[in-house]
Amino acid sequence: MSGHSKFANIKHKKEKNDAAKGKIFTKLGRELAVAVKEGGGADPENNSRLRDVIAKAKSNNMPNDTIERNIKKAAGEGSGENYEHITYEGYGPNGTAIIVRTLTDNKNRTASNVKNAFTKGSGNVGTPGCVSFMFDEKGQIIVDKEEFEMDADELMMLALDSGAEDFVENEDSFEIITSPEDFSEVRLKLEEEGIPMAAAEVTMIPQTYVELTKEEDIKNIQKTLDLLEEDDDVQDVYHNWDE
Repeated sequence: MSGHSKFANIKHKKEKNDAAKGKIFTKLGRELAVAVKEGGGADPENNSRLRDVIAKAKSNNMPNDTIERNIKKAAGEGSGENYEHITYEGYGPNGTAIIVRTLTDNKNRTASNVKNAFTKGSGNVGTPGCVSFMFDEKGQIIVDKEEFEMDADELMMLALDSGAEDFVENEDSFEIITSPEDFSEVRLKLEEEGIPMAAAEVTMIPQTYVELTKEEDIKNIQKTLDLLEEDDDVQDVYHNWDE
């Protein structure tokens, strides 16, 4: 798994302009609202799902007052829309696998936008389950080496003792892998130890990666990924392109 950390992508996302940051905050606002409604209330102490989304929001540099405002809004009576989780799967150039997770209040709009993103990149949406078997759902915690002072072996032992499945040292980061069920507990224990996390979320990790060598293929998959990222309904995009 070494060399395939999402860390480069994470850094790139964080360094984007204010407009893109605003879009990320909009998406995180939806996740916070859904976590409040579906996870059992506005108190993160009693809502592990909300606690995890708050950690994700903080790792994306969302200000604390913005996080609190979104939580209060979601907890208020008659607050906002009812969002539905819909996952799409499909293929990009040269058989690359793409999974798109959405939160939407209008599934017709979302389906149309997702299909359009695939089509414009010369790909196509497939049936549910057509590519998800190529991925493993895992908790993934990324620690930036620049932000971290502890010895690598100490961090590895702390992660494994907390219940992590795997520990990978990449060039610029450490990657801690957990089962989806143990993710919240492992993340919380690392947080209590003051470990700075560049990212922490349950994600889909490809079992194998596809390398694209043709310029046209690279341009097409980038087009699809950019269109999906720009869509407010799209929360997460996973793919097995070896960028």
